Formats: sequence, C-alpha cells, structure tokens
Amino acid sequence: MRPRNLFEQFFSTSRLFSYKKGDIIIRPDEVPQGVYFLQKGFVRFYNISDEGEELTFLIFKPGDFFPVRFAITDESITYYYEPMTSVDVRRVSTELFRIFLKKNPEVLYEIAGSILLRLRTVFERMQYLAYGNAYEKVASILYVFSKEYGKEEKEGVLITVPMTHKDIASVIGMTRETVSVEMGKLSEKGLISHEGKYVVVKNPEKLRKESLLKSS
Repeated sequence: MRPRNLFEQFFSTSRLFSYKKGDIIIRPDEVPQGVYFLQKGFVRFYNISDEGEELTFLIFKPGDFFPVRFAITDESITYYYEPMTSVDVRRVSTELFRIFLKKNPEVLYEIAGSILLRLRTVFERMQYLAYGNAYEKVASILYVFSKEYGKEEKEGVLITVPMTHKDIASVIGMTRETVSVEMGKLSEKGLISHEGKYVVVKNPEKLRKESLLKSS
C-alpha cells in the first residue's frame, strides 16, 4: 500500500471532530490532545505579535496533518491553529501516532518530503516580505495560492480558500487597506475577479508576470 494511503487508513478509524470557522483548535502554550488529520476544510496556522498583528505562516488543506513538530519532538506549541471554514478532523493520540511511524518508516519518509515542501513555501514567503513592492507581493501570493489551492473553472482558476483582504494581508505582512488597493489594481487589469468570498485568477501566466516570480 502506498504511504499516503496507509497514512489515511491509519486515521480513518480515529475519532472525528468538527469545528466552525473561527474556533481555535490549538492555542499557544497548550498541550495538544493528539495529532489531527484534516479531512475537510482549511485551517490557518498563525501567530499574533505583541502589537496584536497576525502573521499567517501556512494554510492546511484536506490531507494535511498537524501539529507536525510537536508530534515528533514534543516541543511546546507557540502558534494558533484556527479553521478558516467549517472543518472535519480526525485525531489520534501522539503516542499512537509515533508507534505508527516506527512501524511504517516509509510514511515517515513521505512526511519528511511534505515538510520540505512546506519549508519551500515559507522561504518563498520570506522572499515576498524582503523584496518587491506591495503590488508584486499581492500578485505573488495570489499566484502561489492559485497553484496550491486552485481549481480550474471556465472563468479561470478559483482559489478554493475563502480569503478576505485581511487574511491575505496576514500572509504577506501588510495592512488590509494596502492589500485592498493592490487587489483593486489587479481587478482593473482583468487579472483577477471575485466569486463571493473567493478569488478567481483569470490568467495565471499573466499574473505571474506581474509578480516577484516573473523571472522564474
């Protein structure tokens, strides 16, 4: 059996929990009750500065699990895990999860690959924060999200995570007002549109050329 299928099978018989948007699944300095496998919905992984500013590091999608570091190292949690939509998660104890990994090292190898991909996402984010102007940063994150969470539709690529301007601002370390201005520019150029709470990237290649990824 493939490692991914084995992983999903392991969680399939565990207890199912449901959360609403805005609930907190795990808080900083809280000992997690186990390892969570995200079955439905999206979960935001973020922190809050002393000034009250939020910075989103990752958005987990179906098939992801968390908290990875605690599950393997027992290091304390210093971040929030909050649903962006209604979510269903399956949870197993940390002890059972570690036993499972020891019995199935091929799954651990797959997890290591997943962690490396997430690190790449973080490194890209650091690039956005360090270089470019506000317009390029917004174009970059929307392009990346279209690849990571996109669904092909007639009008373009629908980003399946419902994100407000405030949510986008928390990902790239900008104010909501600035994001709104730059999103307006992208809309005027016909590069993006909206379907309710969702962003549609009408032409991903043209959006890439407006972003910090134009030379990649």
